[in-house]
Amino acid sequence: MAHLDVVVKLEMDLGESPLWDYRQQCLYWIDIHVGRIYAWKPSVDKQPVSIQLNEPVGCLALSEQHHVIAAMKSGICQLDAELQPAFVLAKNPEWDGEKGNRFNDGCVDPLKRLWVGTLDSEEKHSTAALYCLSGTELEKKKSGITISNGLAFSPAGDWLYHTDSPKRQVVRHRFNPQTGEIGEAELWINLDTYNLPGVVDGAAVDSLGRYWCALYGGGQVVCFSPEGEYLHSYLLPCPHPTMVTFGGDDLKTMFVTTARQHLTSEEYSLYPDAGSLFACQVDVPGLAQPIFKGSIS
Repeated sequence: MAHLDVVVKLEMDLGESPLWDYRQQCLYWIDIHVGRIYAWKPSVDKQPVSIQLNEPVGCLALSEQHHVIAAMKSGICQLDAELQPAFVLAKNPEWDGEKGNRFNDGCVDPLKRLWVGTLDSEEKHSTAALYCLSGTELEKKKSGITISNGLAFSPAGDWLYHTDSPKRQVVRHRFNPQTGEIGEAELWINLDTYNLPGVVDGAAVDSLGRYWCALYGGGQVVCFSPEGEYLHSYLLPCPHPTMVTFGGDDLKTMFVTTARQHLTSEEYSLYPDAGSLFACQVDVPGLAQPIFKGSIS
C-alpha cells in the first residue's frame, strides 16, 4: 500500500471538499462545522489563506469569473473574490432557519450543473436527498438518503456515482448529460466484498475512469476500476480521511482532507496529524473539474 504525507499541518474538525482550480493553480477546501474556507497556491505560498464564513459550509464548486460557489447550511451561495457570500443561488429546502438538514457533498456535471446532497441532522434517519442546481432552479433527484456522499461522474459523462455512506456501498446511475436525468440505481461497489473498513466519503474520478474514494473510519483512500473492482489503497496516519481531489499543473497530485471529529483524547495523541491536508503523487492524472454556469452574471 502507498502512503500519503502531510502537506499542510492543521487541526480541522471536519476538513472536506478539496477543490483544485486549474485557472489559478489554487486548492480550496473547507472545515465544515466552523464554516471556514482555505485557499492555497502550492507553487507560491507555504501556508494557506483562511477565510471565515458566518455558517457551516458543506462543499465548494468552481464558478465563472474565477469565483467559487459554496453549498452552505441555509443555501447555495455565489462567493465573491474575497470568498464571502455575494448572493444566494438557491435556498436549502431542508433548512427552516433554525434546524434541519444541511448540504453536504457535491460536484458539477459535464453540462455545468451543480449536484449536491444533504445529510440527516442526526445522521441516522433517511430524511436527506440529492439535488441538481441548474442556474437558480433546484430540483430533487433522489430521496430516502441518510448521508449523501461520493458524488462523481465518469469521464464520458454517462454514469453518475453516489453513496449513502452508512450503507457502505456505491451505486451508479445511467446519466443523460443533456437532460440531467438519471436512471435507476445499480449496485456498483460493496466494501464488504473486499473486507474494506469504514464508509465511503468524498470521491473523485481520474482520467482512466477509476473511482478514488476516502474511507472515513478506514484510514485509507481506495481506488476502484471503472467496472467497480478494487485495485489498491493509499494509507493515511489517521482514521478519518474525508475526500479526494487531483491537482497540480499536471493533475497528478492527489490531495486528501481529513477530520479530527469522533476521536477521543487518547486517539488525538495517537494520530497527531488528524485534521491535516495530505497529498501524494500518482501516475495517472485526474480530471479538471467542470465550472458551474449560473444564470446571474
